Amino acid sequence: MFTYVCLGTRDLRRAITFYDATLAPLGLARCATPGEHAWEGWAGWGTYERQGAVEIALWVGTPFDGSPATAGNGTMVALKAPSWAAVRAFHAAALAHGGRSEGAPGLRPHYNPDFYVAYVRDPDGNKLAAVCRGHTTEPGT
Repeated sequence: MFTYVCLGTRDLRRAITFYDATLAPLGLARCATPGEHAWEGWAGWGTYERQGAVEIALWVGTPFDGSPATAGNGTMVALKAPSWAAVRAFHAAALAHGGRSEGAPGLRPHYNPDFYVAYVRDPDGNKLAAVCRGHTTEPGT
């Protein structure tokens, strides 16, 4: 359904440091946009190929209208994690790079018995989640 999601930031360098570290455990790398001047002031993670003809990405940048970036109340981006360990690494990386916890890694059986998730806020206050489904106990234990 989605091709991309954009979140605002007040400090792109800080956001890049945060997202590089926080999204790496989920297998998401920064998108390459060489020669595309429209992406100046923005950075993305995920899939971005053929100048966006193939795209599933999370982008962070300064708002186009020039107003300060603000986090939306009730807005959250949930990202798929390949394992419970990746959820924990996502959460730890977020905290180590200026984010704050909105919910430690763990099962949330009130959503579904296999809903393993961690919630964080980035340095600008945007809410993110890393979710792993398919297990009700840690795989390999």
